[in-house]
Amino acid sequence: MTRPVCLIIVMLTCCTVVAAKDLEIVAHRGANHLAPENTRAAAQACIDLGVHYVEVDVHQSRDGVFYIMHDRTVNRTTGGVGFLALMDSEDIDQLDAGSWYSPEFKGEPVPRLKEYLEWIKGKAKVYLDVKAGNMQDLIDVVYETGFEDECFFWFGDDALLEEFRALDKDLKLKINAHTPVEVVAAVENYNAAIVETQLASLTPEFVAACRKHDVKIMVYEREDTPEMYRRIMASEADMINLDRPELFVEVRDAVKAEAAKE
Repeated sequence: MTRPVCLIIVMLTCCTVVAAKDLEIVAHRGANHLAPENTRAAAQACIDLGVHYVEVDVHQSRDGVFYIMHDRTVNRTTGGVGFLALMDSEDIDQLDAGSWYSPEFKGEPVPRLKEYLEWIKGKAKVYLDVKAGNMQDLIDVVYETGFEDECFFWFGDDALLEEFRALDKDLKLKINAHTPVEVVAAVENYNAAIVETQLASLTPEFVAACRKHDVKIMVYEREDTPEMYRRIMASEADMINLDRPELFVEVRDAVKAEAAKE
């Protein structure tokens, strides 16, 4: 079936605008190829690169302190052993979260979320991947630090998601979606502000659903290569979630330089 001429013109115009603007960069666990993941060092590298959002993983200690760490245990990224949720903050604070990565980062602590937010405020925004904890406690930390307009959340656990949304209707949520129907459901069920998807899902219908509901599109692809970054930059994406912000910035600047020569 032939598309109406007016629709083709609208689509081409939209694509041109999106391709020309800067994507918001979301760095997965910080600049984890430059510094140990989920540390201030990894976040500082992002700040230096001009990254918009630093993604952090969140767990809560036995005595109620939220920490930034991906795994349930401290084994992989510190010199300690055990489940973070079963440890007290005074013990977690003594852990070395940098030596596993490189001697250069020896003594890098496991960041406390509240202090981390206070430190990074005004330098970058934060994407919180919430792994576990008391949701009211987490919401309180966000408002206490004045981060309610400078962050968004994602939950791999549906029960935590439901609890979080029941307590707060306004904090921004990211929901994974791959079809127009899933976009609508994300908005209607959770008031989603962002949907994360892959390039293959960016059909005209998917993009139209996102625009209609004022939902930003964040693309995540496991392949961190210049070719993939160029493809995402040329797409309808508003945001890119990646592991190599330093490489993306290099590619983005090269694309801009090429465009300036034309």
